[in-house]
Amino acid sequence: MKNSRRSFLGKVAATAALTGMPFTNYGMEYERAIDSTSKKSAPSDLKITDIKCGYIRGGHSLFVKIYSNQDIVGHGEGVDATPGTYHLVKIFGDRLKGKNPLNVHRLFEDLRRRGFFEGAQAGMYVSVLTAVESALWDLAGKALGLPVYQLLGGKFRDRIRVYMDTALYQNKLPSPEDFAKSAKEAVDMGFTAVKFDLDQGNDPNKYDQYNWTASPAEIQRMYDQMAAAREAVGPNIDICADMHGRYDTTSGERVAKVLEPLNLMWLEEPIPAENVEAYKKITESTSTPICAGENHYLAYGFRPLLEAGAVDIVMPDLQKAGGLGEAQRIANLANLYYVPFSPHMVASYLGAMASCHVCASIPNFMVLEWQIYFHKNPMFKEIVTFDGAMVENGFIPLSEKPGIGVEINEEGMRKYAVEGVPFFE
Repeated sequence: MKNSRRSFLGKVAATAALTGMPFTNYGMEYERAIDSTSKKSAPSDLKITDIKCGYIRGGHSLFVKIYSNQDIVGHGEGVDATPGTYHLVKIFGDRLKGKNPLNVHRLFEDLRRRGFFEGAQAGMYVSVLTAVESALWDLAGKALGLPVYQLLGGKFRDRIRVYMDTALYQNKLPSPEDFAKSAKEAVDMGFTAVKFDLDQGNDPNKYDQYNWTASPAEIQRMYDQMAAAREAVGPNIDICADMHGRYDTTSGERVAKVLEPLNLMWLEEPIPAENVEAYKKITESTSTPICAGENHYLAYGFRPLLEAGAVDIVMPDLQKAGGLGEAQRIANLANLYYVPFSPHMVASYLGAMASCHVCASIPNFMVLEWQIYFHKNPMFKEIVTFDGAMVENGFIPLSEKPGIGVEINEEGMRKYAVEGVPFFE
């Protein structure tokens, strides 16, 4: 390249001297052509060279970077079941080094099958796998110059509707007036859907801290809170309630029944995740839609729920359920049963946008979770880099940049890193 460039520029200089045209004009177009030509090798030559990671929020948020021999870096995130998984990330890195990151499904399956006896059915193994798989999609999109939704088969929508999780659980014991105020604030911010938490561990009316049965006073408190929210925003705003799997089947049935007049978008996880038959019993007992899936892993985990008709809506967490490809498989499985897909999301904006690419790529998307912390905690703007507004009038604009469209900001994240754990080393 250098020799041919030198020869060409020499000829250009001679021609410029004969014609009287300034040499700088002659050479400028060639320089532009060089600058605009990709210096990357063919995608088939792309290879993974390393994986590094960092943790924040006590280790419950894992961020990974996958490096390649072409200086393209993929970014991914995992949540919840990630504390203490640093060495698992490094093990995955050793298993992926030298492989082509464009084979996302193949690499996902390689890691999953390799872990059959290492816990690859759920939990920490799958949460870390999720972060790595998401980073592979990001890397592949950048290498091919395409947004992730395009790699997933294209898009059904250009923006992703979100509901505001008000996080009122952070209050000591929120009153109905708190619920009403929070609901109105969310609507004033442009959101058309809002969620509240009904489980209150410090409710003085609880029988005790281990009894999963809700007392009559607890149920009345739940109704009063949700009724206040409904009255504050009127009939045309979606509101939903989360019980975080902290009650028994009887309580789930009673709460779902008493909330029926409020026309909820859904009642979320009234009981723990494991018992499909108990979920089915609650769902069949009420007209309130029942939603679950935050604590289910892989498409295998959703098959029994859907086959039994145990829930009305599925809500996998796309930062721990297996990754973006697996999320699309879960959505497509749900679509066979005409069940809406409404992902849980407690990640950073990197995870939120990664989820958006999946939500754009499927027909049965309903709504995605959004957190009040994006508006109140500056950390969530410091730890990532992105273009444009995070959210506009209750919708996330889908990124058209290659890859996910959001990247980890290491320097911004460093001050929030978990002490005693290597940080992107």
